[in-house]
Amino acid sequence: MADITPKPWGETKVVGKPLPRIDAYERLSGKAIFSLDLILPDMLYAATLRCPYPHARVKKLDFSKARKMPGVRAILSDADPEAKLPWYSGPNDKPASRLFDPECRYEGEEVAAVAAESPQQAWDAVKAIEVEYERLPFVLDMEESVKEGSPQIFEGGNHAAPITRYSRGDVEKGFAEADVVLEETYRTSCEIHTTVEVHGSVAKWDGDQLTVWDTTQGAFAVQASLASLLNMPTSKVRVIGHYMGGGFGSKLGLNKYTVIAALLAKKTRRPVKLFLTREESFLCVGNRPAHVMRVKAGVKKDGTLTALDLTAVGEIGAYPGSDTVGYQFQDLYRCPNVRVIEQHARTNAGPSRPFRAPGMPQGSWALEQMLDALAEKIGMDPVELRLKNISMVCQVENNRPYTSNGLPQCLTEGAKVFGWQQARARAKGNGHIVRGVGVAAGMWRMPGGPPSTALVYYYPDGSVNLNIGAADLGTGTKTVMAMVVAEELNTPIERITVVNADTATTQFTGPSGGSKTVMADSPAVRAAAIDVKNQLLAMAAEQLKVPVENLTLSDGVITGPGGSPKIQVSQLSGMQMRRVIVGVGTRGPNIATKSIRPFAAHFAEVEVNKLTGEVRVVRMVAAQDSGRVMNLLTFRNQVIGGLTMGIGFALTERRIMDTSTGKMANDNWHDYKIPTAMDVPADLTLVPIDLHDHEACSTSTKGLGEPATIPAAAAIANAFYNATGVRITSAPITPAQVLTLLRAQKKQG
Repeated sequence: MADITPKPWGETKVVGKPLPRIDAYERLSGKAIFSLDLILPDMLYAATLRCPYPHARVKKLDFSKARKMPGVRAILSDADPEAKLPWYSGPNDKPASRLFDPECRYEGEEVAAVAAESPQQAWDAVKAIEVEYERLPFVLDMEESVKEGSPQIFEGGNHAAPITRYSRGDVEKGFAEADVVLEETYRTSCEIHTTVEVHGSVAKWDGDQLTVWDTTQGAFAVQASLASLLNMPTSKVRVIGHYMGGGFGSKLGLNKYTVIAALLAKKTRRPVKLFLTREESFLCVGNRPAHVMRVKAGVKKDGTLTALDLTAVGEIGAYPGSDTVGYQFQDLYRCPNVRVIEQHARTNAGPSRPFRAPGMPQGSWALEQMLDALAEKIGMDPVELRLKNISMVCQVENNRPYTSNGLPQCLTEGAKVFGWQQARARAKGNGHIVRGVGVAAGMWRMPGGPPSTALVYYYPDGSVNLNIGAADLGTGTKTVMAMVVAEELNTPIERITVVNADTATTQFTGPSGGSKTVMADSPAVRAAAIDVKNQLLAMAAEQLKVPVENLTLSDGVITGPGGSPKIQVSQLSGMQMRRVIVGVGTRGPNIATKSIRPFAAHFAEVEVNKLTGEVRVVRMVAAQDSGRVMNLLTFRNQVIGGLTMGIGFALTERRIMDTSTGKMANDNWHDYKIPTAMDVPADLTLVPIDLHDHEACSTSTKGLGEPATIPAAAAIANAFYNATGVRITSAPITPAQVLTLLRAQKKQG
């Protein structure tokens, strides 16, 4: 096994170049088999009966008609002993619910499932199931939910967890020291992941062995959870996820559909395919939770922050979810006095889940607008205010220094590329079309790290297999890892094949999420490639009687100084004996004395139509400190995707609930407005900031996926204010909201 902390790369030949995906042909031609595409011999199709009410108790289920429907082979419900499985964690480590719980706490919760010969027959049978519901009181508003007297989702109240608190210094003292103190309330809406590939699984039993093809971000995480839930040895559960069409956090772990497919497959002794409809995916597989954030902040006339105070309420839905938003208040800017208080409110709606930088875009929406408001009050440029308050230590980790903090460069270089000073000085317009510019900064809180193991197989002809457990969410993971191998082994990337995300044949790694995949897996891949190289060079040194340090490996040939001696890898006696050389690499621990964080600064220019209320993003600049750029093309794709999500957060995306029925009113792609090509500007400029952070990991990279979206929406909101003089504190910025606020501004003179 190779040294897991090799010397940093200098100038690279492959890594960093804008290379296309190694599986681009398969993806574009339709040759790639996603779990959604899979068809097995004798396979059944499943569909799920879901509760149509936000809160109801199942009093009676009558399957008599459904059982007689053509093609029906099995029905599963809470009446089946094997389906009485715990789901969601509750207080005192007790389960909060079951796979099919008789008490349904949101529209879309699972009631029963049917397996049939065709999808149409399965859905016909689902519709034939007769259910008697007792409708129960419900609550949708997170602030109302935690008040006394609100309908109870669980006994003991609607607080999902104890109120979380963080504090340092004395905020009241900080406010007393401030020359300016501002207070504001900010609101964000619930967003849905809306992945291109809907969620689902195919399950097949061979005796007591279970194989699942899953659309998952983490095959090993699903394997462990599924084995535990079904009380099976982990070794008897295989999970495969070679291709998937996006996850954004909603596919990080085990989902109910996987368990239901497995139980139906066991019941029928046939493979079962269960994939959600698009409409179902809006209801039951997660969301970015809505928040209400009350912010109070103090600053001195010279721009020094003296206090930050956040009180937030997050809507997690009916069951435990992800909703904290306070991290950037604690750590993005240097501030001696900080207090964060967060409540976690249950509502009768689908549970929240991690969604690309969970909690961070919401926090940025509030913090970065407040920073701009403070800058205006003291007459300071917004970029200068941020630069003045940058912290070079991680304040939430005992003031440990960062391995690198490129936020100063993100702000200065980004401002230069954007033309910040010139844009701020330009006239905004004197008609009904006005323009403005804005900036926002951000950071991601998770460094990424072990465990991860990789194998590299080197064959006599110089071709290479890379074996990794990581999922490729569509972000180019396989390509980046192949580039690492190509760099170390001086092998053309066309000669490298990647096998990934199969718990039976690939090596362990954690789920691909939280911007950790490259940080966790590329050092392991590099270590495995170095291990192979070292073995080959040692064989050649012994055979050629040349010191190993004088030899180099390139495209299957080992060469000495000046090109002589030279030997094909296939001619090595060690290779002829073993036929394949296997390198093993593991991910070592992160540096213990420093903190690893990626940073970003985004700049936006918007155009506002004061007659229609429409807001159009004209251009954006994203400066990203994510360490070494591993693939320039992938870097661009990731950041443009992050900016697009930021545009959706700021302008169009929100779950709309009917308050009279408790049902989601826009559970489809027509009514739920994700940005299209018409909403995303063609003028997107990306500025990679590489501070050569060799302490972050052995490939000198940091996370990119999350920080690429965190500050984008806040930059758009600040640009809107710069254009109109109206501060919009609620996301998304809809035309109706714009017109209402502009009219109020006009009345005030």
